[in-house]
Amino acid sequence: MGRYVNPGNEGFARIVGSEYVDKTGLVSLFDSTLNTTRGLVMVSRPRRFGKSYAAQAVAAFYSRGCDSRELFEGLEVSRRDGWDEHLNAYNVVKLDMTGVIEAAGPAGVVPELRRLLLGELRRVLPDAGEGYAGGGSPLKDAFWDVVEATGRKFVFVIDEWDAPYRLAQDDRAAQDAYAEWLRSLFKDATFTPEVVAGAYMTGILPIKKYAHQSAVSDFREYTMVDPGQYVPYVGFTDSEVEGLCDECGLDVDDVRRWYDGYDLPAFRPARGEPRHVAAYAPYSVMLACERGRTGSYWPSTETFEELRRYIDMDFEGLQCDVLRAIGGEAIRVNPARFQNDMTSISDRDDALTLLVHLGYLCYDMGTGRARVPNEEVRGELRNAVEASRHARVARVMRDSMRLVESVLVRDEAAVAAAIGRAHDAACAPVHYNGEQALRAVVKAALVAAVDEWACVDELPSGHGYADVAYLPRRGSGRPALLVELKWDRPVSAAVGQVLDRDYPQVLRDLGVPILLVAVTYDADTKEHTCSITEV
Repeated sequence: MGRYVNPGNEGFARIVGSEYVDKTGLVSLFDSTLNTTRGLVMVSRPRRFGKSYAAQAVAAFYSRGCDSRELFEGLEVSRRDGWDEHLNAYNVVKLDMTGVIEAAGPAGVVPELRRLLLGELRRVLPDAGEGYAGGGSPLKDAFWDVVEATGRKFVFVIDEWDAPYRLAQDDRAAQDAYAEWLRSLFKDATFTPEVVAGAYMTGILPIKKYAHQSAVSDFREYTMVDPGQYVPYVGFTDSEVEGLCDECGLDVDDVRRWYDGYDLPAFRPARGEPRHVAAYAPYSVMLACERGRTGSYWPSTETFEELRRYIDMDFEGLQCDVLRAIGGEAIRVNPARFQNDMTSISDRDDALTLLVHLGYLCYDMGTGRARVPNEEVRGELRNAVEASRHARVARVMRDSMRLVESVLVRDEAAVAAAIGRAHDAACAPVHYNGEQALRAVVKAALVAAVDEWACVDELPSGHGYADVAYLPRRGSGRPALLVELKWDRPVSAAVGQVLDRDYPQVLRDLGVPILLVAVTYDADTKEHTCSITEV
């Protein structure tokens, strides 16, 4: 048993011995691809989503350096016929690239990998001989010697595969050397099929692109943009969270508000089945259960300054797009040109796509739009925007805070004027063309309301749908806000529709006052009008 070659299962045993939500079905998925052209798998996830747990499980399942039968029996992976065919049957190489780069420095990553692995192959597997023929790589020849002598191929498990791209962002030479090392293992037409049974890589970023082509093109990639069949293993599911909440006594609706929202496309849903799967941030859910309360548990490893740097990038409309997302809007994103690193950020789409991979936004493939997934993430984005170096963005946030107070004191003239200024600030559609554009302006103007209200579009109520509802957070002491919008019609029409169709009835059980905020726009005079009524 070695540290990097054929490791033991102590890491995964420790995980299972704690409060473990069984995600070993992921091992079954990967297992079905071994020794096929689909056997090179890369799964990217944000921090807090159990990437290292999955890597530990995969290594413990295949490694010849341990006996893991008792560890996996009774878990999801063991419910498949023939589940143990490959159990502890392969030579395994397990790497944590964060540790390697921290020990060796960016320039020394590839030499350090060769040194570590060659030395441990010779110690753990004596079949990795000293003599090499053909002038090839000593490390690759050592792998080959082991396979020829034992008849067992290798499974590679590489955790935090993208560490050289994240921690050495300015060292292109080191990054290129690392990419070439990966290609030498996994894109060699002779070595790869004869030596590599499979490879499981995980990290925050998808595989680095060069000229829009993947650095290691034979890998099947499963990302936050397109998780494919790995979607049940991205995060915790609804049923898993409901079970955890029952055990620890948390309010499941409160947990949903804080940590749900990563709605990802279901893989080949049958007729009548949901087309999206909810994914919760596991790290935060488990800490909420441990501490008995919800709140922001976003880990300090994803630094605030790094997030602010991306928001501060001077791309047209980026800062306002982030503001609109905080306010509840879904914003259009094109992830196709993203180069899968943190330095080749050339436009707003690149920056927003990076925020998707980092977990700050959730992308919907069907609509091509991204939104803020939950309350925890919204708070982090709000903090970054408030600390922005862009005066316009900071001014919009300050104006929004004043607007919220104007709504609460029912200063109708001030509210109408503030909505007009929000439109002129260009953090919403520049040209009005109907109620949808008006809705976007109003939500952008009320972005500061997300601190104490949850924003809901088209809330079913009475005999129709309220345009926008702001539901007060529990314990905030705030009233509920019903926002009704009209285009080229008098404000009385908006008020009358709400009362005639009894939109407030769905909110009465909240036990708080309800303010009807009617907002209209006159296309001839270019003016907004507001009426605020307690109902």
